[in-house]
Amino acid sequence: MPRFTFDNTYARALPGTYVFWKPTVVPAPRMLFFNTPLAERLGLELELDSAGLSGTAGAADAALFAGNVLPEGAEPLAQAYAGHQFGGFSPQLGDGRALLLGEVIDKSGQRRDIAFKGSGRTPFSRGGDGKAAVGPMLREVLIGEAMQALGIPTTQALAVVATGEAVYRDAATLPGAVLTRVAASHLRVGTFQYFAARGELEQLHQLTEYAIARHAPELVGTPERHVALLRFVAVRQARLIAQWMNVGFIHGVMNTDNMTISGETIDYGPCAFMEAYDPATVFSSIDHGGRYAYANQPLIARWNLARLAETLLPLMANGDDASQADAVNEAAAQVTQVIDEFPALYAAELLKGQRAKLGLLPNGPGSDDATLVADWLALLQQHRVDFTLAWRRLCDAAEGDANPLRALFAEPGAVNPWLARWQVRCAREDTADDAKFDRAARMRAVNPWVIPRNHRVEEALSAASEGDDLTSFERLLSVLRRPFDENPDAARYADPAPAQITAAYQTFCGT
Repeated sequence: MPRFTFDNTYARALPGTYVFWKPTVVPAPRMLFFNTPLAERLGLELELDSAGLSGTAGAADAALFAGNVLPEGAEPLAQAYAGHQFGGFSPQLGDGRALLLGEVIDKSGQRRDIAFKGSGRTPFSRGGDGKAAVGPMLREVLIGEAMQALGIPTTQALAVVATGEAVYRDAATLPGAVLTRVAASHLRVGTFQYFAARGELEQLHQLTEYAIARHAPELVGTPERHVALLRFVAVRQARLIAQWMNVGFIHGVMNTDNMTISGETIDYGPCAFMEAYDPATVFSSIDHGGRYAYANQPLIARWNLARLAETLLPLMANGDDASQADAVNEAAAQVTQVIDEFPALYAAELLKGQRAKLGLLPNGPGSDDATLVADWLALLQQHRVDFTLAWRRLCDAAEGDANPLRALFAEPGAVNPWLARWQVRCAREDTADDAKFDRAARMRAVNPWVIPRNHRVEEALSAASEGDDLTSFERLLSVLRRPFDENPDAARYADPAPAQITAAYQTFCGT
C-alpha cells in the first residue's frame, strides 16, 4: 500500500478547531482512479501492482483509500468552519462528509493536506448522510486535472474508490464513492468566520498565527501581519479569479467556505466551462439569482475578502498604543484599503493573462490593450461565438490564416475590423520576420484547444455511474491532461455542444 509520512501540524497546533473522527467502513471498496503522477510528486512510497488498480495490492489500496484501513500516522479529523452561502450566514458548517487524514511534505518541500471526501457522517453533517456518489467524485478528478494542466492553482484528486454501496439523491439510487483530495491546506474564509462569530478570540488568534506560519512565513511576528495576511490572500485570489475568467471557468458556488486562504480552487460541484461567450452565464441549478454568474466572480471574490477582513479586525484592534476606539478605526481603515485595492489587483492580473492570450508581450507598447480585449469579447458575445475556440483560432490568425476564426462567425466578415486593429497592435512590437510564428507558438501555449466540455464530462460520468464503464472517463482525462495539444484524433472533445444542449444544461452540487 502507499506509505504516507505524516506531519500533522493542524491537529497539533489547533486543538478545539476540529473533532477527531473515523471514516465509515464501506462494504466493497474498489479502485476507480489513482493519480500516480500526483503520488510521485507527494513522495509517497508506492507498492501498487503494475496497473495500480487490480489484484491483491489493488484491493489493499482500495481499502486504504476508502477509509477501511487507516495509514500509519493518520489522525482523521473533521474541521470546523462557518460560511456565507449565497449571501446568508451559517454559523456552523464544518466537514459534514470530509475528513483531514493528515499532512505530508511533497518533493518540492511544500506541505500538503490529504483528505477524504464522502467518507461518512461527522458531527458536522447536519442531517446529511456524509457520503458521495461516483459521478461527482469523478467530476472532481476531471476538472481538477484539467485545471492543473491549464496552470490554474487547484486541489487535486489522488484517488477515487467505489464503495459498493448505494447513496440516495433526489429519489435516485447512485453508486457510492470516496475521493482522496490533496490541497495546500483546507483553511477557508469560513474557518476564520467560525471562531469570529463565536467570539472565541484565542482560537481565532491561534488559527491566524497558524495560517501565517503555514502560508506566509515571512510575515511571522511582524507588527502588521494581520493586514498583510489579508493582502496575501487578496493577491492570490485576484490571480486565481483572473485565471478562471481567462479560460471561461464558472465555479458555481463561491460561498466563503469554498474560498481558500492558499488561493487554490476547491470544490468542483456545480462548476462548468462557458461555451458561447456570455458574461451572464450560470449553470448551477441552485444559483437561482445568478449570484455566482461568470461576470460576478471577481465581485464575489472581493465580497468574500471583506468577510475575511471582518474576522481579523478584533485581532488588529487589541493594540496598547491607542484607545480601543482609535485602534478599531485604524484597523478598519487598513483592511478597507486592501479591499478597495482588490479591483485594481484583479484587473492587472486579468489584463496580464489577456495580453498573453492575444500574443502580446507583458510590458509591450500598448496603453489601450484593455479596450482591444473588451471589444474582442463584445464581438464574441454579439455573435454567440465559442469562447475557447475563438481564442484558439486567433492563434491561426497570428500565423496568417484567419479563415478558421472567421468560420466561427455566422457573418465571417464581422471579425475583420477588429482583426485589423489587433494586427496593427501586434506589429508595434514585432522585431523580426518570424515574429508572427513566435507569437502563434506563445499563444498556443496559453490558449487551450480543449477544455472539459460539459456534454463530454456528463457523457463520461454517466457511463461510469450507470454502466460501470470507465472507458469514456479515461479517454477524456487523457485529453484534458494535454489541453494545449491539438490532436485531430481527439477533435470530438474540442467541439462545442449543440446550442440546444448548452441552453438546457445545469450542474448540481452532488450532496
